[in-house]
Amino acid sequence: MGDLTMWLEATAGLSAAGGVGYAKVRAPRAYWATVGLPVTLARFGFSYRATMDVCGLTVRPSGLRAFVTRNVARREVQPVPPKIRQVRGTSTGLRVTLRLPAGLEPADVAAASERLRHAWGVYSVTVVGTKPGFVELRMTGYDVLRRVRMPRQAEPRDMIVPVALREDGTAYERDYRKAPMALTLGANQSGKSMFQRNLIKGLAQLPVALVGVDCKRGVEQSRYAPRLSALVTTPDDAASLFGVLVAEMEDRFDLLSQHGVSDIWELPDHLRPVPVVVLVDEIAELFLISSKKDEERRERIVTALIRLAQMARAAGIYLEICGQRFGSELGKGATMLRAQLTGRVVHRVNDKQTAEMGLADVAPDAVPAASLIPMERPGTAVAADTSGGWSKIRTPAVSRDEVIATCRTFAHLVPDLPFLEPFRPSVPAEAPAGGPALVKPRPVTD
Repeated sequence: MGDLTMWLEATAGLSAAGGVGYAKVRAPRAYWATVGLPVTLARFGFSYRATMDVCGLTVRPSGLRAFVTRNVARREVQPVPPKIRQVRGTSTGLRVTLRLPAGLEPADVAAASERLRHAWGVYSVTVVGTKPGFVELRMTGYDVLRRVRMPRQAEPRDMIVPVALREDGTAYERDYRKAPMALTLGANQSGKSMFQRNLIKGLAQLPVALVGVDCKRGVEQSRYAPRLSALVTTPDDAASLFGVLVAEMEDRFDLLSQHGVSDIWELPDHLRPVPVVVLVDEIAELFLISSKKDEERRERIVTALIRLAQMARAAGIYLEICGQRFGSELGKGATMLRAQLTGRVVHRVNDKQTAEMGLADVAPDAVPAASLIPMERPGTAVAADTSGGWSKIRTPAVSRDEVIATCRTFAHLVPDLPFLEPFRPSVPAEAPAGGPALVKPRPVTD
């Protein structure tokens, strides 16, 4: 009987260990909630002061505090680490709010994030300044970008579209009110098209006008025609479209001037024009020319794009530009246009110079990270803006059929805009579903 009990206990132990190992690989969220989070909390609590001390994140106490410690408490004066204000576990990691003592700044904590990661045994540590004197340590217990699962509360709203997952487990959102113009770069098979799919799927659910510019004969965007207010597939049509958009921008400026406001969002709802999002699939097709007769068309396109990028934000017209490269080799006006694009997302690129084109002028520290994105992780990118901050993101896999279905579902949201009517794409009729034949075939006899 004793041997049987020992055998059962050993079998149960091995099964439990095997289950934990399986969960760590196949169900990392479950593993983190049951094993990883309690272990990390214990490690964090026991080693916090020593870790902060060896990482150089402590300061000398104030004179009064040192006097009280030495003469009243009769203890040796120790360096002071940041005070822990809040510890909160999440489904992907741990959030810790710290109150910084005088002499420390968020950059000091961010510089030690890699050392903190190894000390507490977590996958990554991201430092975010929440308000003056406070920082939040966002720890992730596992690689959340390996199998992307967007947070449940990430839904399109108020010109904000969640399109990817950040490395710290939060949603990366494309906010057109904060970053009205954006540039997305990436090599072939890097996930740039998947990023655009997620963006179109989110925008299709909002009351906006979507304008597609796909000079690859519409192979990417023509499938989304039910939700597009306009679609052009040749550079000549693109030149005409941009001219119409510039004219509409000037008309909207007249409306703003008439009501004494500087932005369409300051207008009453019944007077506010419909926001317009222009999706350019490949910017190089609008810049490159094959003969001298195309130069005049190129000049019109470039001039219109620069004017839209500089001024169209207040008129509610936003640019979303994609491409493989975007440098001075495209020709006159390329770098001037790029300077107006606030949001930057760079996927895997073929050379370091392309990463520098997208990130060096807004977040130089992000260039090495963008240059090291592996090929086996399509959809991974580095997102940055003019604030200098950046984060690694990855878009969830969305099928083309799912985006098409979303565009058909929300086709009723296509606004009535007469100035875009000449460019409205034709929507193919849905093929009827197969069913039983209503007429019986009669065999032909001699």
